[in-house]
Amino acid sequence: MGKPHIVILGAGYGGIMTAVKLEKMLSGQEATLTLVNKYDYHYQTTWLHENAAGTLHHDRSRIPIKDIMNMQKTEFVLDTVVSIKPEEKKVKLENGELLYDILVIGLGFEATTFGTPGIEEHAFTIRNINSARLIKEHVEYNFAMYHHEDEKNPGRLNIVVGGGGLTGIQFLGELVNRIPELCEEYDIHKTMVRIINIERSPTVLSDFDKQLVEYAMNSLESRGVEFITDATLKECASDHVIYEKDGKRVEIPTYTTIWAAGVHANSIVEKSGFEHHQGSIKVSHDMRAPDYDDVFAIGDCAMIINRDTGEAYSPTAQIAIQASDTVANNIRALIQEESEELETFEPKLLGTVVSLGHTDAIGDILNNRKIFGWKAALMKKVIDNRYLLKLGGFNLLIRKSKFNIFN
Repeated sequence: MGKPHIVILGAGYGGIMTAVKLEKMLSGQEATLTLVNKYDYHYQTTWLHENAAGTLHHDRSRIPIKDIMNMQKTEFVLDTVVSIKPEEKKVKLENGELLYDILVIGLGFEATTFGTPGIEEHAFTIRNINSARLIKEHVEYNFAMYHHEDEKNPGRLNIVVGGGGLTGIQFLGELVNRIPELCEEYDIHKTMVRIINIERSPTVLSDFDKQLVEYAMNSLESRGVEFITDATLKECASDHVIYEKDGKRVEIPTYTTIWAAGVHANSIVEKSGFEHHQGSIKVSHDMRAPDYDDVFAIGDCAMIINRDTGEAYSPTAQIAIQASDTVANNIRALIQEESEELETFEPKLLGTVVSLGHTDAIGDILNNRKIFGWKAALMKKVIDNRYLLKLGGFNLLIRKSKFNIFN
């Protein structure tokens, strides 16, 4: 194929790790490598809940692309993807277009509102650095406004989180750590603040072990979180939400609603004509898109089926990072024409740890071993630090790591 052009769309976990590995695997004489991203940095999606709550500065979560990639070997294009035309092997950007020989789609996720009125207009989502920073500043603004208005408005101090999945629960854990600091800063008694989680399932973290879920709920409730389960958020307005439980509608005054109830793959995937399921490409065993031998998908844009159960794996950072090995190895094999058979990707799930704040967490790791409290919190930070080491080596680990495991 001559000197092929590899284009990677998105610098999330899957995209950036694939780029880093290909940069090491291939020489400039073998292929041209281009990474496209709408920001000039990679960010830690799994840290955004901390940025949104204000317990971790957003600069800690973002890593400049130039600090990760060798700009002499990889062309970095700072632009936004508009569409993909696989029949023409073309990617249209806001400021131009790219032709490719091999494409990796790692464009991440978008929030899905399930058609709930007002969510898109009035709710906040934790989807990137800017949205996380906006949530932090919005919460602070409303605390500041509480004593500024002649008539005290409880909606200023009510924070509603829609969704009791991993993102929602981790945000709640950071938020309850931050509230005492905000109360002291703005002269507000802690009992005046309400933090409310609305979840339509009978329990939060429905995919987790019941003992772990009970621990998490007890931990958060003891610090001020109100859980409303088996309830559906029916409407979101600028100054209130309405939920329904047991056939009754209840209104909660609030100026701060965080929507963490669902995501789907970037809509560009669906619009580009790939075979998909709810926006994610149902990739083959080698991570390629059906009908396109030159297109790989990774992260939220890839639907990976568990062969034993027939169900799709949740598109976690852990799986995206693991899949980058397979994608990079298979691209190298295609370019170097090593073998007709490409690698098969099979996730090796090492477990999941859910943060409940700086010093508290729950985890299910290494063949269903349950961990709680500070041990789980320590494990979470070890996992975070391990990723930094894999991504950028010891220098990046020193600059961005969470060495202070008890703070």
